[in-house]
Amino acid sequence: MRIALVQEHASANKADNVARGLRAFETAARAGAELVCFAELAFEPFYPQHRAGPGSRGQAEPVPGPTTDAFAAKARELGVVAVLNLFERDGDRTFDCSPVLDADGSLLGRTRMVHITEYACFHEQGYYTPGDTGVPIYDTRAGRLGVAICYDRHYPEYMRALAVGGADLVVVPQAGAAGEWPEGLYEAEIRVAAFQNGYYVALCNRVGAEDCLTFAGESFVCAPDGQVIARAPQARDAILYAEIDLAQPPRSHARRLFMRHRRPELYADWIGEA
Repeated sequence: MRIALVQEHASANKADNVARGLRAFETAARAGAELVCFAELAFEPFYPQHRAGPGSRGQAEPVPGPTTDAFAAKARELGVVAVLNLFERDGDRTFDCSPVLDADGSLLGRTRMVHITEYACFHEQGYYTPGDTGVPIYDTRAGRLGVAICYDRHYPEYMRALAVGGADLVVVPQAGAAGEWPEGLYEAEIRVAAFQNGYYVALCNRVGAEDCLTFAGESFVCAPDGQVIARAPQARDAILYAEIDLAQPPRSHARRLFMRHRRPELYADWIGEA
């Protein structure tokens, strides 16, 4: 199966960003992709670069809403699964949200980011409510997939929960800046998660210079053995394609050994609520 990761910059013009995203979606579908993934806040500026103000949450939109409706129509037209990411409003709460659209355009559900960070140029706690959707797994026409939004990927317990739930592929919508992490760590963290949990991981990063961050691009896909099988360029828009074999996760080291030998009855006492 072919998947595609759309690595694009975002301008201040949301309508233009959505239009470019829809064109990229169609391009990827015409190239044979059965699943198309987008980066974190793919169709809008990265708002948390600045501290939230009184009107900041007004930039959020409902799900379903204008953006999901546009992509649902395109998914239905093309027969392709899509994983989006946007700034969601639900009543008086707002979330970092990834809607998952099946190939018939149906909204299968949404993953909301659970862990919310706060540091220079990533002032996310003023924008996002911690997610309340748990760690859902979606049965799509492109297979069983889960989503780990950006900061959630740093939590091994979250990545393991996706494996326990039966994900064969984990999509990571990302907003990673150039030089943000020590050399190699950005990739190594995802390679280890793929190996330890026996699934593919597709990390789709945003790209481009914004107000106080330059996003790196360099999206990539890891196989269940931890090997990188596709990598996008740094610092420019691109569509990254990868061929994945959904027969591989059941045969992975993690599925054959690690998952079988887990001792969850012990972990609560070890982890606790430190």
